[in-house]
This record gives sequence, C-alpha cells and structure tokens, in this order.
Amino acid sequence: MTESALPAAHDPPPPRSQWLDVWDQFKTHRGALWGMGFFVTVLIAVLLGPYLWTIDAQFIDIRARNQGPSFAHPFGTDQLGRDTLARVLAGGRVSLAVGIAAMLLALGLGTLIGLVAGYFKRLDGPLMRLTDLFLALPLLPLLLVVIMLFRDSLRSAFGPETGIFFLIVFIIGITSWMQTARIVRGDVLTLKEREFVLASQSIGTPARRMITRHVLPNVLSPIMVSATLGIANAIITESALSFLGLGFPSDFPTWGRLLFDSTDYLQQYPERVLWPGLAISLTVLSVNYIGDGLRDALDPRIRGR
Repeated sequence: MTESALPAAHDPPPPRSQWLDVWDQFKTHRGALWGMGFFVTVLIAVLLGPYLWTIDAQFIDIRARNQGPSFAHPFGTDQLGRDTLARVLAGGRVSLAVGIAAMLLALGLGTLIGLVAGYFKRLDGPLMRLTDLFLALPLLPLLLVVIMLFRDSLRSAFGPETGIFFLIVFIIGITSWMQTARIVRGDVLTLKEREFVLASQSIGTPARRMITRHVLPNVLSPIMVSATLGIANAIITESALSFLGLGFPSDFPTWGRLLFDSTDYLQQYPERVLWPGLAISLTVLSVNYIGDGLRDALDPRIRGR
C-alpha cells in the first residue's frame, strides 16, 4: 500500500479557530454572559420597544398626570401625563446612541495615537505628553465650559437635538481617548521586539503595511475591552450632563434628563427616579461585566484554564 493510500484517519485534525477558543473562555464567565444577555435585551427594547409600545413619549395628557404604575401606564406618568415607559424607551435610544458614537470616536482617536506613538520613536514623546496633558485636565468643568460656549451655535446650525447630539458625542469622545492610547502604545512597544516584526522589517516592509498587517491585528484584544468600557463611560458622562441640565432639551428624553426632571418630585413620586436610575446602573454594570469577560477571554495566559 502506498503512502498516499493510507487511511484519512491519520491526517491531522484541522486547526481550531482562535475565536472559538475565545468564545469557550468567555462562556465560563457567568457575569459576562448575564451582562451580554441584559445588554442585548436593552438594545432590542430601545430599538423595537417604541413599535410595540405605541404610546408617544411626547403625548401630554393632563388628566393622567402623576399616576402610579398601572396596566395603562406600567411605569406611571410624569407631571404632564406623559407615559414614563415610553420616555424610558425613547431616552434609552438616545443614551445608547451617544454612548456608542462617543466610544467609536474615542476608540479611533486613542488607537491611532497609540499606534503612532508606539511605532515611531520620534513621535512617542510629544504624543505621550499630549496624552498626559489631557489626563491632567479636569474633565467635568471642561465639559461644562465647552457646552456653554458652543451649545447655541450648534443648535442654530443643526437644530436643537442634532446639534446637542454632535456636541456631546464630540466632547465625550475627545476627552476619553487617553486610556486607550496608553494601552495600545504599551502593546505596540512590546510587539516591536517580536521576531515576526523584526523579520518583516528586515525585508523592507513599509511602516504603513507593517502597522495594518502585523501590529494592529495583534492589539485588537485591548481595543475591544476598551470599547466596552468606553460605552459605559460615555453613558455615565451623558447622564451627568443631562442631569445637570446641560444636555438635551427638556422635551427630548434621555435617561439623565429623566433623572433631572424627576428630582423635584423625589419625595412625592420616588418611582420616577427609580426607572431611569435602574436603566443607567444596570446597563453600565452589564457593559462592565462584558468587558471583564472579554479581558479574560482574550488573554492567552488565561484562555484554556
């Protein structure tokens, strides 16, 4: 019998996908699974909920104002008779949109600065000093000053809702990239000393191709973890700005704005603060658990234990 006629059972098994190993490790983290399930549920609720719960979030019914939970209004109504459940669903859509958009902006800026600073030695010093400068800034007072300066001009240019959305996303994103930049830079400095990078440099691979083909794919794991934490940070920041009355207009609900509007009625109707507060807290907690699970799953020193 020739060697080519040997049974196929002796052939080595196909290599296992690395992402399957990551998923197997992620499934062992119960908190991450519960967090992912809750976050997906919130996404589905805020995206499809307004089509199922057809009460308009802006509909005013003075006769039904200040009502408690009932079959007609499961979360009750506010001082103008607007349905709280509809406003929580509409506010969640805005808050999550702000969180995801601001996270993408911060992630892109932080990844770019981290890659450039880690790979090009002559730019490392200036970019890291710029990062240290942003880290030293008092973020909340800076956010308040920038919003007060540019809020009216952007409202007149893009409209009251769209202008504030662009401003808040830009402000949160431009002040949240520093941690990602420092993490990516550290990983790039380590990768530059690896054999495959040195081999590629020895054959004259251009820097742009080196970064896109060899360096960037190997720093995706900390970038993905930073993405989840960035969403949580952006949601909290937007909620804080809306709670201070410097976010979206009063007739444009967000979770933070609902909290701000409910503080005057805290003693008489405490459930009004409960619903948006729970939405913010549980969503941020679920995102943090997802990031914790991703960190463990993407770490090769932990994976497989």
